[in-house]
Amino acid sequence: MEASLTQQQRISAETIAARIISVKELLQTELDLYEVSKDSETGEHYLHYAYMHRDFSNTGEPESFHYLMPIDNDDVLGMIFGEQGYAYPEHWKASFLRNGPEGFYIWFDPSHEAQQIEDEAIAADLLKKLRAFHDQGNVDPEAVRKLLEDMDETRKKGE
Repeated sequence: MEASLTQQQRISAETIAARIISVKELLQTELDLYEVSKDSETGEHYLHYAYMHRDFSNTGEPESFHYLMPIDNDDVLGMIFGEQGYAYPEHWKASFLRNGPEGFYIWFDPSHEAQQIEDEAIAADLLKKLRAFHDQGNVDPEAVRKLLEDMDETRKKGE
């Protein structure tokens, strides 16, 4: 029996094409495809999302991108019977495989993007506080202490 794709870092497109088979199409439009797929070697299930993109700033030729997110049996049934959401990106919170131009699939962890968004919101809040302090023009020790306490509280909320 082959090793699980979840245990590999970089997987060739040929390996994916040979092992991943469609189980049930969930939705297909002109540009998107969602389907439950299965690894024929291990029996593991994946939610497969494919979309077509045209880069008109380059050649305008269509490119297709593929994402494969491991799902458990309960999720498989929920998706097939329409009881569970699967749309990208709102339901793609776990690590998933995505293809790239070099002919390989690699793992992508979306939690890093969520953390970056949260960090940017904290930074914006801190900048707002600094601007308000600057605009106020009061630089006495008590005002500075209050600003630093507010900034420290904002930082702690982000941890």
